[in-house]
Amino acid sequence: MAAVDRREFLAHSSQAGLGLAAGAALVSAASQAAAADAPSAKPVSPNEKIVLGIVGVRGRGSMLGPDFAKRPDCEVAYICDVDSSLHGSRAKAIEEVQGRAPQTVQDIRRVLDDKAVDAIVVATPDHWHALATVWGCQAGKDVYVEKPASQSPWEGRKMVEAARRYNRIVQLGTQNRSAPYDIHAKEYIDSGKLGRIHLVKVFNMKGWGNAKPVADGPVPSGLDYDMWTGPAPSAAYNANYHNGWNHFWRFSGGDIINDGVHQIDLARWLVGKEYPKSVYSVGGRFDEEGVFETPDTQVAVYEFDDLLMIFELTLYTPYMIKSDSEVRNRPDLFPYWPQNAERIEIYGSDRMMYVGRHGCGWQVYDRPKSRQPVLVDQEHGTFPDPEHKENFCQSIRSRKLPSADIEHGHRSTLLCQYANISYRLGGQKLLVDPQTETCLTAEGKPNAEANALLRREYRAPYVIPDVV
Repeated sequence: MAAVDRREFLAHSSQAGLGLAAGAALVSAASQAAAADAPSAKPVSPNEKIVLGIVGVRGRGSMLGPDFAKRPDCEVAYICDVDSSLHGSRAKAIEEVQGRAPQTVQDIRRVLDDKAVDAIVVATPDHWHALATVWGCQAGKDVYVEKPASQSPWEGRKMVEAARRYNRIVQLGTQNRSAPYDIHAKEYIDSGKLGRIHLVKVFNMKGWGNAKPVADGPVPSGLDYDMWTGPAPSAAYNANYHNGWNHFWRFSGGDIINDGVHQIDLARWLVGKEYPKSVYSVGGRFDEEGVFETPDTQVAVYEFDDLLMIFELTLYTPYMIKSDSEVRNRPDLFPYWPQNAERIEIYGSDRMMYVGRHGCGWQVYDRPKSRQPVLVDQEHGTFPDPEHKENFCQSIRSRKLPSADIEHGHRSTLLCQYANISYRLGGQKLLVDPQTETCLTAEGKPNAEANALLRREYRAPYVIPDVV
């Protein structure tokens, strides 16, 4: 299907309005099944380089750009960031790798209008992920988008719909699905060697202090703040918004969705679960006073038919250690699991497994003997960033769905979003309708209060329409 013209799309979407009643169905099971077919668009020739545009280069994008440029089958033709003060240094870093400087632009539509661009790599703040992905699909581009998939459940489903409608490869940056050691861990679990599994614990425990209030101020030179704000509600420039957007509801959903989504996605995949029956989450911003809105202490409980998954978060625990590159990549070193900040614990009826993310490997333990641990099996693993990029590029050429296809990414992000909705409603237990991805009351009726948080108000012209 032909891509929609950028300007035509903006003109249409600015007039579209929301038009969705609270609790309306997001997707049907039948449409999900139909969408599972692999994209069928014409693949990039094996002899051609994949031409990329990197969208968002302040943080993660500053690493993704040079990494893709190092690949002999890729060329970074654009870097795009709303902050032009970053353009020079980021372009230089890519030029040093590939021998040619990319074009630099502030407006993503400049990249999408270039028919020579095959794919975009989206590393913007979270509130731009869905819109950039939808626009990319409509423009005929494949998309690598950083986690989390979306800012709200509704727009996450629209990302899936856009990928399927326009036959696009859309890969989420949840690298663990491309890690050989995690693939082997899943095979180990699926073989039944842990026994029956009814409990999984997922941890995200680190240090990230609150921010003190600062006055609104002038927009920094070179920053297109209106475009940076994009679909989010309009507000005067504030440095806390610009630098701490992860912890404001208008932009993101705290560290469960910033970092925890990696572990939640990995755990959900390893034990083969999709939608929970119910979600319950409590917590608070307990440790430091400040302006951040999302919790620094959070527990979420996901109830599946025969399994409970428990997520625990803290942001004031420096003795919990987030794995560094040495622990992630050394072939002779495992984390000290009790104080590993991002571990997964899988409890079977016969044995239990520790799993690390982004490397760190896995280990399986049986009942101790003579008060000493009994290690049954283990495998080291390394940070699977190269494997994930390889999977994306191979999917572009083959048109086969990638390991972290947007459907998988959306469903894992959805678990984080359900937990945040429960938290924001004072710990309300949410009953999930997997056919519609909406929430129900105990009587089986639409939960209007919860469903009102499934979708945000969009700010024209940065609007995702009902039909993508």
